[in-house]
Amino acid sequence: MTFDRSIKIAPSILSADFADFGAEIRAVEAQGADWVHVDVMDGHFVPNLTFGPPAVAAFRPHVKTVMDVHLMIAPVDPWIEAFARAGADVITAHVEAGPHIHRTLQAIRAAGCKAGVALNPGTPASAVAHLLDVADLVLAMTVNPGFGGQSFIEGQLDKIAELRAMIGDRPIHLQVDGGVTPVTAPLVAAAGADVLVAGSAVFKGGSAARPEPYGENIRAIRDAAEGARARG
Repeated sequence: MTFDRSIKIAPSILSADFADFGAEIRAVEAQGADWVHVDVMDGHFVPNLTFGPPAVAAFRPHVKTVMDVHLMIAPVDPWIEAFARAGADVITAHVEAGPHIHRTLQAIRAAGCKAGVALNPGTPASAVAHLLDVADLVLAMTVNPGFGGQSFIEGQLDKIAELRAMIGDRPIHLQVDGGVTPVTAPLVAAAGADVLVAGSAVFKGGSAARPEPYGENIRAIRDAAEGARARG
């Protein structure tokens, strides 16, 4: 996994067909996805329950790009090794999920994965100021985590721009997750995001058997984001 700041589209399989994850993953990758985003929720830290390490391990053979595992769980540390063994390339933990996030990020790297740190909408950018030496990715949530299909919170754009300035020239991805569509993608790209997580906006209108709409949706998001970056 090499670093560059080109726009990357990371479809969230939370919006895929749960009965056919392997085919859905292969379809979105064939249609242009750069990463595959896996939302892990515990029904405690967030009000939803999704995937455990065995499910992530089952996804892994189908992911040929980057498997980006977003842990919306608390506590995080006891699960890092299991998700690393399941095949995660990137593991992201929330600042809000435990008292020792710096140690959590160190543990993610020690497990052989890239380390991401996530911020809920109510958490200021300053919360990651002293974590950038151990982070490979910063994730700004633009909805409250827990469920797909929520509306984008435009008030987070200033925070995205602040995070972009804090990162500077460090090789750290700035990811945005929540309500990303061809309408909001230019806003987050102009603010400085380079990895865009999109769920329903990617998977709407298509299926593993008819994946062409996935490609159209991915291209629409990418073109909108890249256009905003070019204008900026």
